[in-house]
Amino acid sequence: MPYDFDAVPRRRGSGSYKWDAELPEGVVLSPEQRERVIPLWVADMDFPAAPFILEALRRRCDHGVFGYTKVQDSYYEAVIRWFGRRHSLRLERDWIQYTSGVVPALSAVIKALAAPGEGVILQTPVYNCFFSSVRNNGCRLVDVPLLRRGSGTGRFTYAFDFEGLEKACAEPSNRLLLLCNPHNPAGRVWTAEELAQVGEIARRHDVIVVTDEIHCEIVRPGLKFVPFAAVNEANLHGSVTLCSPSKSFNIAGLQIANILSDRPEWRERIDRAININEVCDINPFGPVALEAAYTAEGERWLEALNERVSAHFDLLSERFRRDFPSLPVCELEGTYLAWIDVSSMGLSSTRLEAELLRGEQVWVNAGSMYGSEGFIRINLACPTALLCEGLDRVAAGLKRRMQSL
Repeated sequence: MPYDFDAVPRRRGSGSYKWDAELPEGVVLSPEQRERVIPLWVADMDFPAAPFILEALRRRCDHGVFGYTKVQDSYYEAVIRWFGRRHSLRLERDWIQYTSGVVPALSAVIKALAAPGEGVILQTPVYNCFFSSVRNNGCRLVDVPLLRRGSGTGRFTYAFDFEGLEKACAEPSNRLLLLCNPHNPAGRVWTAEELAQVGEIARRHDVIVVTDEIHCEIVRPGLKFVPFAAVNEANLHGSVTLCSPSKSFNIAGLQIANILSDRPEWRERIDRAININEVCDINPFGPVALEAAYTAEGERWLEALNERVSAHFDLLSERFRRDFPSLPVCELEGTYLAWIDVSSMGLSSTRLEAELLRGEQVWVNAGSMYGSEGFIRINLACPTALLCEGLDRVAAGLKRRMQSL
């Protein structure tokens, strides 16, 4: 069945954070300019949800009553089937704890498994909510930056700093290691061998791995995502996995996510933290959407989506290779987020974000929010015509800035 990834939905004025958020501090636009803004920043897609998800939601809406939600057996069965069939991850019902989102899940897990003052290891650049979740729980940020591979003007990628991880994990006051797989914003889909080595290092020092796998379905064709917990039994037993269909199926606003762990003592502590944080209740639409997504039809939709995202990355990377050879693009293996090195321009990424928004009315993410200055992040998950217009504006802004250097 063909799926429509070309329709351009009218999202401005719909209460969309991506399209209707307040502008960054210091950026002032006229109403006409504000209406022109193309947002290529926040990680949600401008593709409508899949038709089979919409149909399931319509049926639930037709019921007409939206009281407190009790998750049904079919929900757990859908999660278990999906991860078993698609990712070779064996789960049991008791291992699954639902909550309203991966960020609330991350915060609850940190609260449950790390005491205030203990260290939480992360690897920059990394998703910005990792920083706030650690700080909000009174823990210490311990940064072991990823290693950049590749140089010059070509594409580049990242690798784990295993030596740095070993040193950080060996510090007795460091309790957790946060892993992002696939990695946002670096786009890595970590291999089983890499994940096994991370697991070995963490186990040697009794460090718990908390792995955010929210982007696990967005993978370049020909590559395979491997859950950290599926690598081996030791990884499963030494980790907590956070996952959700929200990014992959563009249903983040329905607020549904899962925390996976085979350790009953951890689950008990996590359940207490979920209730302390008051993120134990979910709305009636999240479970319905998940069950509709985690099906064979959902897999077919994802295949088509990943083909489109891959084509968009090729379009972007070729544009930069041709027009901006001094601005290398990071290889994209997973997610729909392009990561671009603009450090040679000699200005802060926050300033560049503001200049592109003010001058060209195109909104990208500054790399500084991910702990790495000198980069920008561009969301590729929108209709091709919208992306092309956005890239034209980015190119115009970069050329204008380079001419002024």
